[in-house]
Amino acid sequence: MNDRALILSERALPALLNRERAILEFNRRVLAQASRADVPLLERLRYVCIVSSNMDEFFEVRFADIIEAARRPGAAVSMRDLDTLAADAHALIDEQYAVFNDELMPLLDAQGIVIVNHADRDAAQRRWVSQFFTSQVRPLLVPVGLDPSHPFPQVANKSLNFIARLSGRDAFGRENSIAIVKVPRVLPRVIKLPARLSGGKQAFVLLTSVIRAHLDQLFAGREVEVFSQFRVTRDSDLEVDEDDVKNLRQALRTGLTTRHFGQAIRLEVVNTCPSELSDFLLEQFSLPPAALYRVNGPVNLVRLNQLIDQTDAPALRFPAFEPAWPVEQLPRQQSIFARLREKDVLLHHPFESFDPVVQFLREAVHDPDVLAIKQTVYRTGSESPLMDLLIEGVRRGKEVMCVVELKARFDEEANINWAERLEAVGAQVVYGIVGLKTHAKLLLVTRREQGKLRRYAHLSTGNYNPKTARLYTDIGYLTADPELTADADAVFQQLASLGRMKPLHCLLQAPFTLHKQMLVHIDKVAASAAAGGPARIVVKLNALTDVPLIEALVRAAGAGAHVDLIVRGACMLPPGIEGVTDRIRVRSVVGRFLEHSRIIYLQWGEAADDAALWLSSADWMGRNMFGRIEVAWPVRDASLRQRVIDECLVPYLHDHQDAWTLLPDGAYQRDGSAGPSAQQALLQHYAGDTGGGLV
Repeated sequence: MNDRALILSERALPALLNRERAILEFNRRVLAQASRADVPLLERLRYVCIVSSNMDEFFEVRFADIIEAARRPGAAVSMRDLDTLAADAHALIDEQYAVFNDELMPLLDAQGIVIVNHADRDAAQRRWVSQFFTSQVRPLLVPVGLDPSHPFPQVANKSLNFIARLSGRDAFGRENSIAIVKVPRVLPRVIKLPARLSGGKQAFVLLTSVIRAHLDQLFAGREVEVFSQFRVTRDSDLEVDEDDVKNLRQALRTGLTTRHFGQAIRLEVVNTCPSELSDFLLEQFSLPPAALYRVNGPVNLVRLNQLIDQTDAPALRFPAFEPAWPVEQLPRQQSIFARLREKDVLLHHPFESFDPVVQFLREAVHDPDVLAIKQTVYRTGSESPLMDLLIEGVRRGKEVMCVVELKARFDEEANINWAERLEAVGAQVVYGIVGLKTHAKLLLVTRREQGKLRRYAHLSTGNYNPKTARLYTDIGYLTADPELTADADAVFQQLASLGRMKPLHCLLQAPFTLHKQMLVHIDKVAASAAAGGPARIVVKLNALTDVPLIEALVRAAGAGAHVDLIVRGACMLPPGIEGVTDRIRVRSVVGRFLEHSRIIYLQWGEAADDAALWLSSADWMGRNMFGRIEVAWPVRDASLRQRVIDECLVPYLHDHQDAWTLLPDGAYQRDGSAGPSAQQALLQHYAGDTGGGLV
C-alpha cells in the first residue's frame, strides 16, 4: 500500500452530500437550460415545464418520505433539516418563476407568441372568451359554498382549484362566505385564440384566466371579493403490504383509486392570494406555513407544454432528427437472427433507432421456428407495439411469459392493464418477487434450429418504450451468446419459479451478485493503484447514493486511481477534497436528451483481461442493489466495447457545453459554453457529419 492509501485508510471518509439537496441541484441544472441563449426558445420553455414536473415528483415522493422520517422517534432527520430543505425548494421555485416571467415571456412576445390576460384582451377577444366559457367551461364547473352540510370537498392531488370569499348572503339567507371551485382535468389548460382575433400573432389564453374573468357568474347574486387559484401536492407513493395480500394486482388496482387523496405535502397559491384564504387552506390540509408556496404565475407550469405543442414555430424548436437504422450492423433485408449468429449488435439510442428492437420481436412472433418469448416490462407506456406483438405471439401459439412490474411508480395502471390483456389471451404473467421491483430489461427468444434450441436476447439500460427511446440516451444489446442468453433464461426461470439458481456465467444480478462484484472490481483497481500499476475507473449513472460503493471509490482514489464519474442526477460523493477525493471528478451532463445509460469501465492492470466494461439497468443506489431485480452484463466483443468507450464515455468527459462539475460543497459549476457537446457530436456523427470526430 502506498503512503497516500495508508493515510486515507487511517482517516475518516468525508461527509457525504445530502441526497435531497442533490436532487434540487439537478433541477437547477435543468432550469439553467431555460436561460441558455443557444437553446431554441420553445425548448427553453419546455425545460421550465420539466422542472415543474420534477418538483411535483420530488414533493410527492422524496419530500413525503422525509416528512415521514422526521416524525419517527429518534429519527436521523430533524425538523430543522426539513425546514432547510423546504427553504431550498422555495428558492428554486422562485428562480423558476423568475426565469419564466422575466426571461421567457418577453422573448416569446418578441416572437409573436403571447399569453393574453383578461386585462389585455380587446372587446372581440373578450366576447370569444366569454362564449368559450359559457359553452365549454361553465357546464363542467360545480361551485361549492361551504357550510356544515357542504364540508370542504376532497381535492385531488395536483388538481386545479379556485377558492373565493363571497359578499352578502346565500339564497337561503345565510352568511357562508367561502366557496371552492374544482376544475375538471378534462378541460384544456391552454386555449389558442382564433387567428382572426390574434392580430397576426399566435395568441393564447390560460384556462385559469378564463375562469377568473367569469368567476362572478358562478355565484349569482353575490360578489366575489377575493379569490385565488390553488393546488395541493400529496404523498403519492402507493403502499401495499405485499406479504398481506393474496392478489397484488387487485390490491394495487384498489390502491390507485385512493392515491390522489394521500397526505397533503405542499400547497401552491398565486402570490396575490390573501393571507386569510391561504391560512384557511393550510388549516384544511393540516399543513404548516412552510408548506405554502406563493407563485408568480400559473400554479402548474407543467401544463404550458400545451402551449408548446400548439405553437407553429419550427425554428423555435430543436432541429428535427430521425434516429438512424444501423445498416452496417443489421442490413435491412437480412434476418436479425441470422445476423446475431454472426456477431452481437449494439444500439445507441436515441441516435440509433429503437425500431430494430421492435423488429427483433416482430420477427420472433412471425417465425414458425420460434417456440418461446420472455420479456420484462417496467415502463412501456399505455400504447406499446411490443405488448401488442406479445399478444399476437400468444395467438400464434408461442409460449409467452411476461414479467410485469406492477409497482413501477406512476405506471402502475398502464402495467396492470397490460397484464390483464396478456392474461386474457393466455400469456403466462408473473409480477416478479415480493418485496423486490423487477427493474431489469430483458427480452429472450427461444428458437428451434436444426433440431436444437437456440436462444437470442435483447438486454437494455432503458425501458421497452419506443417514445422515451427517442428522448433518453440508452444502450440496447442484441446477442446470441450462449452464456449470456443462458444467464438471461436463468433469471426468467427464477422470477417465475422463485427457486434457487446456479451461479451465472457472466451476468451480474441484484440483489445477489451485482453489488458484491462491483466492490470486488473497484478493490482490484485500488490494489493496482497501490502497487503503482494502471488504475482507472469511469462510471456513467443516473444517481450515486450507495454508501459502500462510494466508500470503495474513495478508497480507490486514495490509493492513486483516477476516477471519473458521469452522474446525471443525485451524487452524494463529494469530489475534490484535497488528499481524500482530489483524484475523483464528478460531471453531470444536461442536454437535449435525458442521460439514462449506465456504464461501468474499470482497469486494474496492463493485460487485456485486466479491464472490464459492463452495461447495466441499475443505478448505484441502495434500492437498486438490494431492493430490485437488476442486471449488469459485460461487453466482451472488443470492437463493441471500444465503441461504447468512444461514444458513451470519452465525449462526455470532454463535453464543454452541457457538462457541469460537482464541487466539494455540493454545488455545481457549468464547465463553459465553448467547446464540444457530446450529444450534438453524436447527432452529427449518426447523421453522417463526423466533423472531425466525436471529441
